[in-house]
Amino acid sequence: MSDLKKNRISYKPWGTHDDKSVFLFRLESASGAFVEITNYGATVVSIVVPDRNGKLENVVIGFPSLEGYVDDRCYIGSTIGRYANRIGGAAFTLDGVVYDLDKNDNQNNNHGGLSGFHAKVFDFQMGTDSLSLSLTSADGEGGFPGRVDFRVTYSWSDDHELGIRFNATSDKKTVLNFTNHAYFNLAPGHGDILEHELTLHADKMLETDRYYIPTGVIAHVAGEDFHQTRIRNRVKFSGPSQTGVNRYFLLKNDGQTGMRRAGLLKENSSGRSLEIFTTYPGVQLYTGDYLDSKHLSSRFKQIHPFDGLCLECQHYPDAPNHDNFPSTILEPGQTYDERIVYKFGIRA
Repeated sequence: MSDLKKNRISYKPWGTHDDKSVFLFRLESASGAFVEITNYGATVVSIVVPDRNGKLENVVIGFPSLEGYVDDRCYIGSTIGRYANRIGGAAFTLDGVVYDLDKNDNQNNNHGGLSGFHAKVFDFQMGTDSLSLSLTSADGEGGFPGRVDFRVTYSWSDDHELGIRFNATSDKKTVLNFTNHAYFNLAPGHGDILEHELTLHADKMLETDRYYIPTGVIAHVAGEDFHQTRIRNRVKFSGPSQTGVNRYFLLKNDGQTGMRRAGLLKENSSGRSLEIFTTYPGVQLYTGDYLDSKHLSSRFKQIHPFDGLCLECQHYPDAPNHDNFPSTILEPGQTYDERIVYKFGIRA
């Protein structure tokens, strides 16, 4: 991967929420490709990159105004915290103390619950080549222990790499798991993502129940692997209804440390590709089965299921309730530090 170089950063007012100012930031490369980010939810609003003919298009689902994000229930483009994905029974035990969380997904906690970071206004700091968004989450917020100081830093390179870095500290022992919830569509003018081809560098996955709560079983991917696989081939059709994929895949270790390759998404009509790199141990693939909004998208169209897919690099879901999963505990004095890079390109 290339070094992240200096880029132009600009911003403009984008409204208010809870009496706090919201801004829209643009990080632009030398070629004119750019990303837009708002400090509401530390949200990725757009990623505008060329196709094989040089045509610039936005390859993530987004809204043209703040109102769409305030009303959104699908976490479109959002930074997810304090804990990405689900915690079964909306509770976990830490050092003998039971912590009860918001039940916002059946009887479970999802994406940090009602106090999730996706609906908060962040402070911001612009560097010469990056944008940092920060907030403090109070002890007990959403039911989680510890006063957490959180920062997410975005960078955008001339080689069309979107870098995302999550950092956090806590004054108490706690559990943390952050990700970004962008919905990608590499050919936004051609409808859904069913013809996209995906490769995931994973040979294991987490078995889950009907509510997507891990059972604790780590299974081989078997017939659910992705190797240049069309998304359509993993969707189950039953009359007019379609059931896609919402699954956590464990990345192959291969003896690597630090950043490693997570996957490759391709779309043939546009020629666009997306490579994913991360320090996280796995990625949640979600094919957007439940995508919906009363607001029109940034393309001024209705948002429908399968219009975009998420590749959410993160720690194991429900890890606090499974001793056989890698720990997501952060101790006082430690710093949470994880990264994701989305690299956009053109494939022949």
